[in-house]
Amino acid sequence: MHEARVWLVGAGNMGGAMLRRWIEAETLSPHRVTVINRSGRIVVDGVPSVTSPPGDHRPDIVLLGIKPQMIGQAPAFLADQDAPVPLMVSILAGVDHATLARRFAADTIVRAMPNLPVAIGRGVVGLHAAGAPVAARDRAAALMAPLGLVEWIDDEAQFDAMTALAGSGPGFTYRFIDALAAAGAALGLSPEQSLRMARATVEGSAILAAQSDETPAALADRVASPGGSTRQGLNVLDADKALERLLFATLDAARARNAEMAAAARD
Repeated sequence: MHEARVWLVGAGNMGGAMLRRWIEAETLSPHRVTVINRSGRIVVDGVPSVTSPPGDHRPDIVLLGIKPQMIGQAPAFLADQDAPVPLMVSILAGVDHATLARRFAADTIVRAMPNLPVAIGRGVVGLHAAGAPVAARDRAAALMAPLGLVEWIDDEAQFDAMTALAGSGPGFTYRFIDALAAAGAALGLSPEQSLRMARATVEGSAILAAQSDETPAALADRVASPGGSTRQGLNVLDADKALERLLFATLDAARARNAEMAAAARD
């Protein structure tokens, strides 16, 4: 993988985070990566950034990272049927495989949905590739492995749900941390101290959940003694499945928006 020639077509927040992690992990060589964007803005020091595709070589892999609503303005070379890309990986939220295959020329197209913690190698990347050969799937998985947990989604119909859970999940988690800190401040703690403790509590709890053989539900029960204060708080969250219903509504709203973007991209 280190010797692969990779072009990043568009490199916003997510594409830039992925690239920085790949360079840091030495998955890719900065001298064999090219960023292609309208501005020519340097995304990572040492990685060339240009406004049009290089004419002296072809890529082994293209990472498509433009905004989904700009799919109609993608560089023309991506649609050149006489020179298909060996492997195209798309991180365009809501743009399905059929739409990508209709618009772009590639031997293999893989949909990928990373989340923000890929920047530190602790993210989640969902992958889908319709009918892709094993070698191409393996290459895509190897590229994503340094970013965190890699999960193949065989049924593309579930990709929007995966995006809502893992792709959007960090945003929901950050909002929870803020809410936990605000609740602590409302009980009399200083906002600064409450936020520090909320961050550390979520970080430690997440690490323990990731490393434990027990389910999160079992871990919660370990914290909650019968009749104790934690149990009283959990009773509020569990009443009428309030927390589950809130999170279902949250994920379903994100999933529905992904479906709307997919429909717009097909037009």
